[in-house]
Amino acid sequence: MKIVITGANGLLGRHVHLYLRAQPAYREGLVLLDRHAFQDDALTAALEGADWVIHCAGINRDSEERVEQGNRELAERLAEGLRQASATPHLFYANSIQRDRDVPYGRGKQAAHCVFAQWAEGSGARYTELVLPHVFGEGGKPHYNSALHTFCHQLAAGEELAINGTGQLELLHAQDIARAITEAFERGQSGELRLEGRTMSVASAAGKLIDMHRSYTSDVIPDLRDPFDLQLFNTLRSFLYPRYYPKALTLHSDDRGALFEGVKNRNGGQAFLSTTKPGITRGNHYHFNKVERFLVVKGQAVIRIRRLLDDHVEEFHVSGDAPAYVDMPTLHTHSITNTGDEELLTMFWSHEIFDPEKPDTYFELVLNPEASD
Repeated sequence: MKIVITGANGLLGRHVHLYLRAQPAYREGLVLLDRHAFQDDALTAALEGADWVIHCAGINRDSEERVEQGNRELAERLAEGLRQASATPHLFYANSIQRDRDVPYGRGKQAAHCVFAQWAEGSGARYTELVLPHVFGEGGKPHYNSALHTFCHQLAAGEELAINGTGQLELLHAQDIARAITEAFERGQSGELRLEGRTMSVASAAGKLIDMHRSYTSDVIPDLRDPFDLQLFNTLRSFLYPRYYPKALTLHSDDRGALFEGVKNRNGGQAFLSTTKPGITRGNHYHFNKVERFLVVKGQAVIRIRRLLDDHVEEFHVSGDAPAYVDMPTLHTHSITNTGDEELLTMFWSHEIFDPEKPDTYFELVLNPEASD
């Protein structure tokens, strides 16, 4: 199956890519296009034989004229490319709840929908218009995608938040959208698909993030039983990484020995201790949702973390002599290697009890990405 994702470098496109990449039935057929592909003669070739096209590319920030015309032009180029390729895939278009507003962005997004609807009617292909609220998630840009990302950036930087107390948000995580797109494709759903998010005021969203940040930076994991709160927390943590880690813990010592608090949280979870022989590596996997902590209790180790689809590897050298934790960011593959001469003792903690039916654990090597693709 050939699946084409436009805007693959953007917030939603990247999350859709990562979601499908983790599904064995879909990962081999992915074709990724950025905005520059619309200026390239290769667009038609990329669309040839496509079974599924997910159009996430768009223009959110530019002059009013460019925002309005640019979104329509992208749709026109894609539709023309499909005609030239004689391709009739199931097309998904990431539209916005702003489509009905008489503003440049709304008019441009609605005009793009009309282009796709006309193409689908003329070609006999399936077309699904996704009507999306405010999208958020790991990898979002401050002052661009959402006020939520701006708040996360400001909290991580120690800045004061600029809050519009009268504004309203309807927030939906990008992974929820990716899942909904996949399910709609599998059941062959066409027409309008309005996805609903969590509605709250801008002030309430900012308040939640402030409380989470205050709790986390005081070494207490906030209550994450609500899946939406977990998504908010993981988004906030993505802005703290990597500068916040490793986070040193206070070591209380006297003539009897020493004590430190490895993890404090408001909703339980699961902790276990593991030994690792010298030179051995554990991990080499990533998570979509799980909050996972590595804390070396005895010995020397290096924790390596690599953002998915990126080659850069962060290294954190940790020791049981100076207890410090590193919490694994979601959508980053990670490992821990015993670099000492003695057995390594590590505490691993997760915010949830492991469920073998839903492990949320995906294998991928940290140091050799090609071997896992």
